[in-house]
Amino acid sequence: MTDGPHILIVDDHREMRDLVSRALAKEGFRVSAAADGKAMRKILADANIDLILLDLMLPGEDGLSLCRSLRAESDVPIIMLTAKGDEVDRVIGLEMGADDYLPKPFGSRELIARIRAVLRRNRVREPAAPKDKPKRYRFEHWTFDVDKRELIAEDGVAVPLSTGEFDLLLALVEHPQRTLSRDQLLDLARHRSANAFDRSMDTQVSRLRKKVERDPGEPTIIKTVWGGGYIFTPEVSRE
Repeated sequence: MTDGPHILIVDDHREMRDLVSRALAKEGFRVSAAADGKAMRKILADANIDLILLDLMLPGEDGLSLCRSLRAESDVPIIMLTAKGDEVDRVIGLEMGADDYLPKPFGSRELIARIRAVLRRNRVREPAAPKDKPKRYRFEHWTFDVDKRELIAEDGVAVPLSTGEFDLLLALVEHPQRTLSRDQLLDLARHRSANAFDRSMDTQVSRLRKKVERDPGEPTIIKTVWGGGYIFTPEVSRE
């Protein structure tokens, strides 16, 4: 039990921390708990954490702010816990880099399944050799600069990308000429598995088409595969 993945619970309700800690410990996870952002950062400085369960509503610095700062510093997987019914907060959390969200109240079986799914996806996404990670991709008349998070046209004009557009384009250029379902794209773009949010991927595709296609109404770069998902058609070179 002591060599399982190390999960950090960040929640200001002691009862919730205790309940979740016991449920995870029974499944072989190592568990640490924090009541706020300050305690969370202390644990992160002292331990190797494999995944963070982050409550949205926290005293002081809230979960969205902590998620944003965590993602700027680390790729540690984050599952947001929220009692809010407002879908906007969940979408914002995903846009800030959370890997999944789980509304309260939730059952221990669903929580554990979500944790294992996120850990599994994160292992798949880990690069074998970070030094070999391309900094630029070229396709059609575009250069996609990963470090600057922007598209550069033939005339040198830079097109800024939102977080969602950047994540989606990165997933596409890394898997060119291959049909990807909405579920696969959501996984690859660091979002949750498809369900209520599967239509949000269609929206992101539509927005990205407006930036990369000569005629978004007749797309040739990001094509729809009816009943299958999408395919990024160009050949892609890497630098």
